[in-house]
Amino acid sequence: MSVRQSLLAILAQGPCYGYQLRAEFDRRTGSTWPLNVGQIYNTLDRLERDGLVEKGDVDEHGHVYWRITDAGAAEVRDWLASAVHRGHGTRDELAIKLAVAATLPGADVSAIIRTQRRASLAQLEELGRATYGGTSHGGPEELAWTLVVDSMTFAAEAELRWLDRCEERLALHPDRAIALELSTEKPKRGRPTGGQARGATLTAAPIA
Repeated sequence: MSVRQSLLAILAQGPCYGYQLRAEFDRRTGSTWPLNVGQIYNTLDRLERDGLVEKGDVDEHGHVYWRITDAGAAEVRDWLASAVHRGHGTRDELAIKLAVAATLPGADVSAIIRTQRRASLAQLEELGRATYGGTSHGGPEELAWTLVVDSMTFAAEAELRWLDRCEERLALHPDRAIALELSTEKPKRGRPTGGQARGATLTAAPIA
């Protein structure tokens, strides 16, 4: 998720100071992605450097109000009009953990999956019990909260389905034939070894 574009989009509604921006971000995301003030100000500094925001008025409490520039407003319009591209690779910690564990001699991947399934089920149950804690029942804040919680719920359900698939694939290798010993090949500096080059796109196999 882009904190940068989200803060810009909020500033497109009007000037805000740092703590106000954090509060507005919380309101609009159901407080499901906590930001600290340091993140807010670091992001504002970068946005100012890029010419997307600028410092404005200072109130009687010393709050510096940040306002969006024309270039920043244009970036918000582009962000809202464009699709989110998740990329072809993954940096998902769980996927990488299981992929590496599956190739480690002696690693009990089934136990890792069982542990993760318990955690995923607990998260799903917790999400099922979650209730909106704000005061704007039926209003836009509750809607924003619901959208984010729905996303987290579907993600947890998908993770459980994926764990089932992992077990199915591992069952095809009961002798752990996929375990890898350290390669004796000496990689050359600056060149990826074996398989795909770093950053290469994934290509789906043709459907028969």
